[in-house]
Amino acid sequence: MSEVFEHVCEDHPADAIELVIRARPRDLGGFAVRRTLPSMRRRLVGPFIFFDHMGPADLAPGHGMDVRPHPHIALATVTYLFEGSIFHRDSLGTAMAIRPGDVNWMIAGKGIVHSERTPDDLRATGHRSHGIQAWVAVRKDEEESEPGFVHHPASSLPVIERPGVEVRLISGDAYGRHAPTPTSTPTIYADAKLAAGAELEIPDGYEERAVYVVSGEIECAGQTSGDPAARAEEGTMLVLRAGARVRVRAVSAVRMMILGGAPVDGERFMWWNFVSSSKERLERAKLDWKEGRFPKVPGDESEFIPLPEI
Repeated sequence: MSEVFEHVCEDHPADAIELVIRARPRDLGGFAVRRTLPSMRRRLVGPFIFFDHMGPADLAPGHGMDVRPHPHIALATVTYLFEGSIFHRDSLGTAMAIRPGDVNWMIAGKGIVHSERTPDDLRATGHRSHGIQAWVAVRKDEEESEPGFVHHPASSLPVIERPGVEVRLISGDAYGRHAPTPTSTPTIYADAKLAAGAELEIPDGYEERAVYVVSGEIECAGQTSGDPAARAEEGTMLVLRAGARVRVRAVSAVRMMILGGAPVDGERFMWWNFVSSSKERLERAKLDWKEGRFPKVPGDESEFIPLPEI
């Protein structure tokens, strides 16, 4: 997992901004991602312990994304798409297509296995795939809970509209609205689109917060007179200082993610697809996967991702 820490991180003099993280590209078997969390200087923002920007990737007819069955423990995976579609299967028997604006929230608990593949119809015609894959750490007392899966269609998520601004609330409470997704700790996650010149205040009711620029360019500053502004382009995460009142202005048309929440209750360790508050639990998960003790994925039993040797 050493590659996940190959990021460019730097302090920023603006009172509102604690850290700037520039995503580093990774190739996941022919599919490009840009990773910001974990980084050398910042492992988590609130409960968010992993944050990948997938694509955009143009997939030719006959080609698609094939993430073979693989395991997770003690976290929740959150898949959110801007373009394309992914077909999710898991060891609970879930078989669900996710489309732009929907949310797949999978709770790993004591252990779950899932696969993510391009649906057959899009694989035949070719398509563009673009989205965010995030992992959320759960409370220690929920790490060994029963696994679960919930799907929230785009129509079920609150949308906040203001002049030049549209915010889809994926989880948490913000702008007077509440999202239906389950969370273990106070969490905010939102997809915000801003027209050029539009402004948006970032909710300040969460101790840890960040904004990630999916496309376009923003100017971000505190609301204290004289506070210098930071500019951030696509592929940049700005980690905000606790308690700072922050306003973002779109230099060009922008899409960005707002993420964060309460700090997790103690240290978390991460290896491959496993997250836990216990190093011993990680070792047990490695052995369980290597020896085939995790459950199979109905409808996708013939393949799997082997345990990495390193």
